Amino acid sequence: MSLDLIDIGSNLTHGSFAADREAVMSRALQAGVRRQIVTGADLASSHQAAALAAGHPARLWSTAGVHPHHAQSFSASQGTELLELLRLDSVVAVGECGLDYFRNFSPPAAQRQAFIAQLDIAVQVRKPVFLHQRDAHGDFAAILQEYAGRLRGGVAHCFTGGEVELDAYLALGLHIGITGWACDERRGLALRQSVPRIPPERLLIETDAPYLLPRDMLPAPKSRRNEPGYLPHIAATVAILRGESVETIGAATTRNAVALFALE
Repeated sequence: MSLDLIDIGSNLTHGSFAADREAVMSRALQAGVRRQIVTGADLASSHQAAALAAGHPARLWSTAGVHPHHAQSFSASQGTELLELLRLDSVVAVGECGLDYFRNFSPPAAQRQAFIAQLDIAVQVRKPVFLHQRDAHGDFAAILQEYAGRLRGGVAHCFTGGEVELDAYLALGLHIGITGWACDERRGLALRQSVPRIPPERLLIETDAPYLLPRDMLPAPKSRRNEPGYLPHIAATVAILRGESVETIGAATTRNAVALFALE
């Protein structure tokens, strides 16, 4: 089986990859993960992701944004810095941005302010948004509704919700990013029930490596570190849940990622 997959969310700048990043990328290629979008979660990692993508053209792209965990430090000068990064062709989305009321590492008001500022940037640069939401669905959806018709698309990254959230995000025009959470029959039940309801033209897959190692991987990696090379395992799970072939899932998600992020 020959796959041509795109991991739309890998954190290759994470410290756990520092010692063997090139080997990780090589294993991903061998597994059929031909392209990756490297996530930026703050100014430092956004710069690092952009530099990594610049060094691997046609294989890596990146996002630039400030995660809600870091929203309290968001400033106008950071917004200007993000804007400059997003003018690079290899930086294809604004984010990771959004709301996280589960951790509340930044006050909710600061999260909302930083989120709105980054949505304004997305409108300005005409690039899609790479979105994070946890325990903040109401505010998240309401803010996005204010931008209806102005954004150039986006993805609900690492979607873990059920039908209510799925329907809301589809109505907002978002793509849905599925991770190894779908491989967990305990915590991922609502998601597993939702996966078959995602329109094929809105489906995307991602690892969120090094996080969210699929629970059912056998043998489990001793390090417990997730890698982009495990994306085929997620694709296979999505295929089973949807009653489709892995080849069909691979072709659809790759086509969707290319179109959303303008990778070609």
